[in-house]
Amino acid sequence: MGPHPAVAAIRLAVRRVLHDILTEHHRTLTDDTTAGTGTKAGTGTAAGLRTTAAATATATHERPPAPLVLVACSGGADSMALASALAFEAPRLGIRAGGVTVDHGLQPGSGLRADEVTLRLRDLGLEPVEAVAVTVGREGGPEAAARDARYAALDATAERHGAAAVLLGHTRDDQAETVLLGLARGSGIRSLSGMAAVSGADGRYRRPFLELDRQTARKACMVQSLPVWDDPHNADPAYTRSRLRHEGLPALEKALGKGVVEALARTAQLSRDDADALDSWARQADASVRDAAGRLECAKLYALPPAVRRRILRRAAIDAGAPAGSLFARHIEEVDRLITGWRGQGVINLPGKVVAQRQGGRLVIRQG
Repeated sequence: MGPHPAVAAIRLAVRRVLHDILTEHHRTLTDDTTAGTGTKAGTGTAAGLRTTAAATATATHERPPAPLVLVACSGGADSMALASALAFEAPRLGIRAGGVTVDHGLQPGSGLRADEVTLRLRDLGLEPVEAVAVTVGREGGPEAAARDARYAALDATAERHGAAAVLLGHTRDDQAETVLLGLARGSGIRSLSGMAAVSGADGRYRRPFLELDRQTARKACMVQSLPVWDDPHNADPAYTRSRLRHEGLPALEKALGKGVVEALARTAQLSRDDADALDSWARQADASVRDAAGRLECAKLYALPPAVRRRILRRAAIDAGAPAGSLFARHIEEVDRLITGWRGQGVINLPGKVVAQRQGGRLVIRQG
């Protein structure tokens, strides 16, 4: 008899992602080996050392080190299901598997909880396993600040261990919540695209469960007798996502019927495809709307579709020093009016002490 359907579903999702990671790892080794044959001796660069090592390993038939994949685990049902699937699948593919849990220090006994999670991960056979304590700031609100601290810790841990990827346990339900939060902010199609299956520097973060619901992960933990920890913050109405989870989505399903979560997840994927296409168009169009000195020309910007033009404006503002997380749709709309609704307006102030102004048919975006 095979595994329970829930267990089979999470293992299949993880297996597919690990196959992708393994393929990318082998491609990188091949590229490094090929580059290594043309590397001059004595360059002393890190790239040269890597390619030389890869070429030497190939020449001597040594097996290169297996890639390391970490799972980010809070101890909740989603991440424990993910950890168990990683522990099962990784050895079968010749991949090393480890885990990391982040102690945000926001609740009494959080350090003890982190220690318990590391023990559970080691019991699954994962190694290395690490608990990382962070200090959560206040910028952007409690949820955003905790998220920023968590990802900074995960980045540092992945780099320290040389991990090829970090698996995250976000489910289809999390995706639906993210889409609704983006809709509430009114910040455009990119917000509606939710979380990407692959994100972060060099595709570090992978989300195998975006097509699985939360109940599947919880069921997988139950049938495998995996202990799980339910974060009280997830039920605290003080947090926006908690209210959405326990009040907003149930109300939508009551009003619209079942299938809201699945529909929102589909919306995320369709929106991401559209946003990626528009981003690509904007990157290609950017050079065509600049003069010989690289300044943005208002007449050429005006001729572009609004969705493309505003992407160029947003990128220009970020390049000038505006923090991406603080740059909202209303900011870009004000800058856009310098092109589409020119009435002699003055300087537009943007986050990060960046200013935008129209000067002689050119749009100047710079530090103020």
